[in-house]
Amino acid sequence: MWKLLHKLKDAVIYDADREFYAKVFPDSVDSKDLLRLRKMDHGDLPSVLKIEALNYEFPWSEGVFKDCFRAMNYVNWVCEAPEDVIVGYCIISVMAGEAHIMNISVNPDFQRQGAGRKMMEHVIEYARPRAEKMFLEVRPSNPNAMALYRKLGFQEIGIRKGYYPAKGGREDAIMFALDLVPML
Repeated sequence: MWKLLHKLKDAVIYDADREFYAKVFPDSVDSKDLLRLRKMDHGDLPSVLKIEALNYEFPWSEGVFKDCFRAMNYVNWVCEAPEDVIVGYCIISVMAGEAHIMNISVNPDFQRQGAGRKMMEHVIEYARPRAEKMFLEVRPSNPNAMALYRKLGFQEIGIRKGYYPAKGGREDAIMFALDLVPML
């Protein structure tokens, strides 16, 4: 029974009461609370590719995203605002006791409104029963993302030299890790 409930929760995270109260009492609900996450499907790719292109000089191709659907250990989500507007997406890989955030991105029009935090909190909770550690890389030129990761408990663990393509060469990646198993 519990497994079925967790699968249902993984399929869609949505609170109809919050949406109702937001319509009736608009100031009573934080906009972050109206965001919902659901599994990404192929029909989401045009919106996802648009967000990817808006945020990155060297965006992932449609083929890379399609490969993420085929990979058995990848899980792909979109974050939606009311009216089914996709405002962000995240992709993680979970295997061998480790979770790795492969890609997370928020439409620039919705950044700094809680979508990134909501997706991060979701993937952390998804990974917690499935992995002992979570890893991610981030560009040093993205201080807002680094601040969010630190607030969520991630620790800087190293640098990957020349990890990201960049104009005129390559950019390093700062590596972060989060322990998913509580210390006793």
